[in-house]
Amino acid sequence: MFYPDAPKRLDADVRAYLASATTIDEPTWPKALIAPHAGYIYSGPIAASAYARLAPGREVIRRVVLLGPVHRVPVRGLALPEASAFATPLGSVPVDREASALARSLPQVLVSAMAHAHEHSLEVQLPFLQSVLADFSIVPFAVGDASADEVAAVIELLWGGRETVIVVSSDLSHYHSYAEARSIDRATVDDIEALVSTLDHEQACGATPINGFTLCARRHGLSPKLLDLRNSGDTAGDKSRVVGYAAFAFSEALPTLNRSRTD
Repeated sequence: MFYPDAPKRLDADVRAYLASATTIDEPTWPKALIAPHAGYIYSGPIAASAYARLAPGREVIRRVVLLGPVHRVPVRGLALPEASAFATPLGSVPVDREASALARSLPQVLVSAMAHAHEHSLEVQLPFLQSVLADFSIVPFAVGDASADEVAAVIELLWGGRETVIVVSSDLSHYHSYAEARSIDRATVDDIEALVSTLDHEQACGATPINGFTLCARRHGLSPKLLDLRNSGDTAGDKSRVVGYAAFAFSEALPTLNRSRTD
């Protein structure tokens, strides 16, 4: 429903999206991403702009903490899967058992096969991760009814070092006219860039994980960078009722060099 089920076609599509993404020559990679989760013909180019930034960490990144909203099954808290791996046409990605066990020590974390069975917000991120990373595992959370503090506590517990990247899966506004969506989404982007933790679900379906993550981003001094902002009317849909997409990278702010007045 969201991407081709043929391995060669999927691999070619993802690599084409990544090859078209605008990147900069940097020796490092962001600590966290926000990426959309629609069908690839709609949001694939936007997602690729985020995942292309992970290329320098291909051999270093070993764990991806993945958080996305539930769309079909209501959940109180953050749900881990029962499964030991997630399968895509590009292969299987193991679930990090040790990290999952650690997360389960928090009262807001539960295990629910039903929450993950038909949930797309996490799965559609995997082919991009499989294309840009070498050997990694995931800690996948289907996020339901939870406070920003509850989400933040989970992320903090699994923050890790250079080997760990956080990915928050979210689209923006849904089913407004093209012009209205552009206005709503621009305001939402401004909030995310300001690391606001009070987004609502009219602004972003992944508002709950975003709000928790931005709490952590402020604590760790991460700096957000908007990589792409478009909607389905820009990619493969009509402009009467569109869905908004944005991609962000979050990195540690670089130190500012002091300059003398004669420089």
